[in-house]
Amino acid sequence: MNRLAGVTSPYLLQHADNPVDWWPWGSAAFEEAKRRDVPVLLSVGYSACHWCHVMAHESFEDQETADRLNAHFVSVKVDREERPDVDAVYMEAVQAATGQGGWPMTVFLTPDGEPFYFGTYFPPEPRHGMPSFRQVLEGVRQAWTERRDEVAEVAGKIVRDLAGREISYGDSLAPGEQELSQALLGLTREYDAQRGGFGGAPKFPPSMVIEFLLRHHARTGAEGALQMAQDTCERMARGGIYDQLGGGFARYSVDRDWIVPHFEKMLYDNALLCRVYAHLWRATGSELARRVALETADFMVRELRTEQGGFASALDADSDDGTGRHVEGAYYAWTPGQLRDVLGEEDAELAARHFGVTEEGTFEHGSSVLQLPQQDGLFDAARIESIRDRLLRARAERPAPGRDDKVVAAWNGLAIAALAETGAYFDRPDLVDAALAAADLLVRLHLDDQARIARTSKDGQVGANAGVLEDYADVAEGFLALASVTGEGVWLEFAGFLLDHVLTRFVDAGSGALFDTAVDAERLIRRPQDPTDNAAPSGWTAAAAALLGYAAHTGSEPHRAAAERALGVVKALGPRVPRFIGWGLAAAEALLDGPREVAVVGAGPDDPGARELHRTALLATAPGAVVASGVAGGDEFPLLAGRPLVDGRPAAYVCRGFTCDAPTTDPQRLRDALGG
Repeated sequence: MNRLAGVTSPYLLQHADNPVDWWPWGSAAFEEAKRRDVPVLLSVGYSACHWCHVMAHESFEDQETADRLNAHFVSVKVDREERPDVDAVYMEAVQAATGQGGWPMTVFLTPDGEPFYFGTYFPPEPRHGMPSFRQVLEGVRQAWTERRDEVAEVAGKIVRDLAGREISYGDSLAPGEQELSQALLGLTREYDAQRGGFGGAPKFPPSMVIEFLLRHHARTGAEGALQMAQDTCERMARGGIYDQLGGGFARYSVDRDWIVPHFEKMLYDNALLCRVYAHLWRATGSELARRVALETADFMVRELRTEQGGFASALDADSDDGTGRHVEGAYYAWTPGQLRDVLGEEDAELAARHFGVTEEGTFEHGSSVLQLPQQDGLFDAARIESIRDRLLRARAERPAPGRDDKVVAAWNGLAIAALAETGAYFDRPDLVDAALAAADLLVRLHLDDQARIARTSKDGQVGANAGVLEDYADVAEGFLALASVTGEGVWLEFAGFLLDHVLTRFVDAGSGALFDTAVDAERLIRRPQDPTDNAAPSGWTAAAAALLGYAAHTGSEPHRAAAERALGVVKALGPRVPRFIGWGLAAAEALLDGPREVAVVGAGPDDPGARELHRTALLATAPGAVVASGVAGGDEFPLLAGRPLVDGRPAAYVCRGFTCDAPTTDPQRLRDALGG
């Protein structure tokens, strides 16, 4: 029986034809394990995961291995992107037991869901001190049949240890100047001054930290914060982690110099980085930041947009190298010979120098990942653009990486915010339209009649999995950005519906702490709760930021109070681990700044003076500022209430805590008032 054939997850569908008798996550699988008195193999991954593919080819497609699994286990396959709650709970156990984690995640469970043996990738043969996967299966089988008491004891201890872990939220007070200064000092100590970024290899784009650095500079004028943000963004944009032909960023760099990426392209990375580069341009006017923001936005719309108007999750790291083998990076890497085949001798030599392609290669098998090691202006710009265009068209003839077409609500929320703001900054209404289409899809398909949000959809079919905290928070963030950009108050209303769920279903009433799953969600061995950022902002701090923005728009004291209490965890963790709570630090910057509330009123929807004031407000660097625009006397936004024209002219009102400065009709005075 093929239980995966009807699922919506592209990752699970990749395994639907395996000889392994896979079950999707659910009570039926655990009931079957109880009936047969066998353990559960939990295998967690995602469609763009390179090593997930490797283990699938080596083990899950192997008939003998499958026979052992089918005889002695109930095998459950989980897409971590559809069920981040399941992934989080068992990854916590894996990391606690082994000191490390990653995907594929391989966990053996009792029929009650209690973990007792852990790992990630296991090879088909013993290798580098690792047992083979078949050896692991045999060892677990023997332990289950011959030492059941020992297994039960281990499983029980792990569950008790997990249950005893508590998040420290300090005194539930939001961080102040001292904690944010300590966080900046901590980042300075970990900063790689030669290469940009933080820490060593592998090196991940520090999107949330850069947002904090930009906001901290805007609020305090700290030049060191801006310098770290600028240098990191430039090094990433010139490195191989950035697609120098098609735009967009890969998941991370395997080296400290940003040269060789892990080639999968994720929606969340590109949404976050698009917004970061747009904000860097807003702060500095950098032409490089402008180009990268726009190219990344265009990449998302061109390569990730679905027929329904949402955005797909990822592009795979692997693709066919032309010989039928799936190879990581085959789509993106170039040899000097391949350059000559496309460009001819003379232009190929120029391209090799411009993009850092060498005979030895910077990647594998003599191939190179394109970079921009030279400074701009050394080569004729028109000629380089012609070369880039020809290479891009030639690359399009290669077998393309696979695309994970599922629409994840949270990541689409991040994309909506990025595209709305980038479109507004650079006068690209097509990007704003793309953000609106994605927002409309989420409302039509993902929200039910009680504004509960579904985690995923695919091909216009909504998935069965409930949204988690990051879905509510990031979609609310996207809707708030869309409201500020478009002047359409309906997006503020939708954000409010989502944040009401956060207050009633995700917040602990006693402490103000947040959980990643709703109070009425499926019960796991532990209710997941993590305030630290991973590849995207944590649901906890994303919710705090969205609650704060909504409160600034509406004056809602419950939403502001919840945001302040939630940011207590940032006071506790920010000075200690600033790299891992960047979004919370950015939210704390907004709180310290007010955040500012800007109301722009005009005589009508096409009032040019109001449009100029509106654009000026959007381009201001004041951390977390919210902008409401509309007709004087209109009711689209609470901030517009009681805000008349000034001497018959469009005007802007700048407030903090609904206490306002005198209105201005002058864009330059508005710019000065907002620090932009």
